[in-house]
Amino acid sequence: MPRVLISDKLSEDAVKIFESRGIDVTFEPGLGKDPEKLASMIGDYDGLAIRSATKATAEIISKGTNLKVIGRAGIGVDNIDIPTATAAGIAVMNTPFGNMITTAEHAIAMMMSLVRQIPEANRSTQDGKWEKSRFMGQELHGKTLGLIGCGNIGSIVADRAQGLKMKVVAFDPFLTPERAVDLGVEAVDLDTLLARADIITLHSPLTDSTRNIISAEAIAKTKPGIRIINCARGGLVDEAALLDALDRGHVAGAALDVFEEEPATNNPLFGRDDVVCTPHLGAATKEAQENVAIQIAEQISDYLLLGAVTNALNMASVSAEEAPRLKPYIALAEKLGSMAGQIVSEGITGIDITYAGSVSELNPEPMNAAALAGVLRANLADVNLVNAPSIAKDRGIKVKETKANMSRHYDATIAVAITTADGTHEFVGALFGGEPRMVRLGDIRLEASFSPNMLFIRNEDTPGFIGALGGILSEAGINIATFHLGRTEATQEAIALVAADGEVPGPVLEQIQGLSQVKAALGLRF
Repeated sequence: MPRVLISDKLSEDAVKIFESRGIDVTFEPGLGKDPEKLASMIGDYDGLAIRSATKATAEIISKGTNLKVIGRAGIGVDNIDIPTATAAGIAVMNTPFGNMITTAEHAIAMMMSLVRQIPEANRSTQDGKWEKSRFMGQELHGKTLGLIGCGNIGSIVADRAQGLKMKVVAFDPFLTPERAVDLGVEAVDLDTLLARADIITLHSPLTDSTRNIISAEAIAKTKPGIRIINCARGGLVDEAALLDALDRGHVAGAALDVFEEEPATNNPLFGRDDVVCTPHLGAATKEAQENVAIQIAEQISDYLLLGAVTNALNMASVSAEEAPRLKPYIALAEKLGSMAGQIVSEGITGIDITYAGSVSELNPEPMNAAALAGVLRANLADVNLVNAPSIAKDRGIKVKETKANMSRHYDATIAVAITTADGTHEFVGALFGGEPRMVRLGDIRLEASFSPNMLFIRNEDTPGFIGALGGILSEAGINIATFHLGRTEATQEAIALVAADGEVPGPVLEQIQGLSQVKAALGLRF
């Protein structure tokens, strides 16, 4: 009989689920605050169910000699040493969808509090004042709400906003036209959203592409009197730029549940009448906590009893027999997807994955998940081999898998084709000595290894380009590790994949983009 230890305060319904599934469960909700005692006990258990108080450190994991799974009732897993758990063969799971409604409702509550000045009016009234004329609010009816991020939580906010008779425009790189119609929102680019919205609410993960998405430049494109709400992640809003815009009166108000630094005990935005703040309460409802507790109990039970994997952060569904053969192909699929997602990042409606040659005989599911994860990670955080298929489905991206017995030129190839409104963009790779390589981009053949820092350049095939490119990189002190070229026909279009010994800074990339022969230049990370 498997044994599970619950070391944090979880709903007793979670205990009942374990018991009903025939699992021996120990419920010690205060144990997470006593790491020495936890370390002395953990070796007797197959599973560990936690919230935020327990720190699943490398030391705790090393003592869990029988541990097979760690389950976090909630989204954040900062309190789990995932690399150590992965090295020890321990699955790490969370419950990313248990607090969607709760977080969406908090965003709506913050919006209402902001436009009707409820927190400040409450303080004034309880201080014995009756300043009715001071607190002149605005109706939400007929206003335009701009959603930055229209995934699980954003789509719920859109539904609630429509119930308030608001117009909703949304910016999300993965929002397809069909999905937008289903949600009743208008899909727009970011600049259009900034120009049209009366209120902006953020529901995006924090990634390199979304950090400070509400910057000074973005705020300058908004209407005077804009209101900004962030219940997603600290760092999406440039707090210094927001403070300046509030001081100038361009931004009429802001409501923040998350901050660049947390716990946020001291912040320049505090103490203002035009700012509403809460201490990261998005998931703090009884229903949400109940949901995540039940979900993690079900997930841990399924894993221990059936081997089923749900919402795992560090593994895909792969049997022990398949693993040695699949491992290099999973790496190839992920790198192809990553390249495709970085080069074609917006308006994706379909992803076609083709396996040709000997790879077509293998289990495609983990390779499919790896390719999807690679594509989606370009714009989304916390994407892994397990949740990538569901994220693609939620965004209306159609995924197709094809197999072919023969592969031209190679023993086996994997092709990842991205479909957008502009057409189809195909990325093909193969293994060389077990190592992933790119072998074709569209109609252009070239063989290139994947390196941590690369340049992708689409250019006119004319004399002088390579010299000009080399000159820019040399002047910037950037060493070229490898240089791979491919072209359609002489003097027509060419592609260069350049591996550099370090990251190419933005100003240098801009110089490359400014070359007369260059049609597109991007920095890629692998």
